[in-house]
Amino acid sequence: MSFASRLQYYRRIFSAYLVPGESQLTFWHDTPQANPNATTDKLGEYYMDFEAKADYPGHYDSHGIPMLDYRGKIGRQYNPIAIAQWGLGNHDLFHRTASDERKEKFLRASDWFCTHLEQNRWGVWIWNHHFDWEYRDTLKAPWYSGLAQGQGISLLVRAHRETGKPDYIHAAERAFTSFLMPTEEGGVTFTDEHGDLWFEEYIVSPPTHILNGFIWAAWGIYDYFVATADPTAQGLFHRAVKTLLENLERYDLGFWSLYEQSGTQLKMVASPLYHRLHIVQLRVMHRLTGEDRFARFADRWESYGRSRTKRTRALCYKTAFKLAYY
Repeated sequence: MSFASRLQYYRRIFSAYLVPGESQLTFWHDTPQANPNATTDKLGEYYMDFEAKADYPGHYDSHGIPMLDYRGKIGRQYNPIAIAQWGLGNHDLFHRTASDERKEKFLRASDWFCTHLEQNRWGVWIWNHHFDWEYRDTLKAPWYSGLAQGQGISLLVRAHRETGKPDYIHAAERAFTSFLMPTEEGGVTFTDEHGDLWFEEYIVSPPTHILNGFIWAAWGIYDYFVATADPTAQGLFHRAVKTLLENLERYDLGFWSLYEQSGTQLKMVASPLYHRLHIVQLRVMHRLTGEDRFARFADRWESYGRSRTKRTRALCYKTAFKLAYY
């Protein structure tokens, strides 16, 4: 990242953290927790609780779609991941309350995903982010994400189940094709030298295998299989489970979890928020698969969070990484 880009990044970040008012952090900085009402054998409530995100207090456009304020040059933007989570949160609250308002918001988000699905230059159907984003080197707009693809699918298959409207399942089918294509051909998958299949949150080279994005994307594949009984989706999910089981040790520093596999000299430690998210995601994976290894790692990482020494060590490590690479 150039000096000018780094200066812009720190100005924007300091504005988001220190200047009063809503910013994109308002949406993301809730407490990750599993949804006890979620089911694993049919499409019901989502696997994590997005109730707080369903009542996002920030900006909405004239159609009632949430927009995140990234401050600085980026400003207010649509983020497909945030819109999906807002929609899933309202879906779950609709199920609990039978509120027409909650249903209308959930379907409003689903309609946004139908109308904003577009083809990239390879002809693959994706949801774009139309703003530049600092991820080591800047991702130039438009860029797409395996995480957005997965959560968009999770939302759309639930909208189809509720309404029977074919537009929702057709959009989900188109988005699913991105998981059938490697990143170099416009998709979101990467197969490493060991034959392990990854769903990439950010499409960069070399790939970084962001843990939370991979898991959330895998849930989208799982939901697509539950909705359609497509054996290809079932096979993709099984391969994703295998990849996770065989690579979890690589995300364990012995005192904290890693955010990604960056290949940098200093490894990118997860923030406290993402460390907690990893634990919740592994507990959900245990529910979905019955694989005890997921529960063991969740227990181990939870124990790290209870140690003041390990929390401090992780914070120092992450600060050094940010200063070195951002």
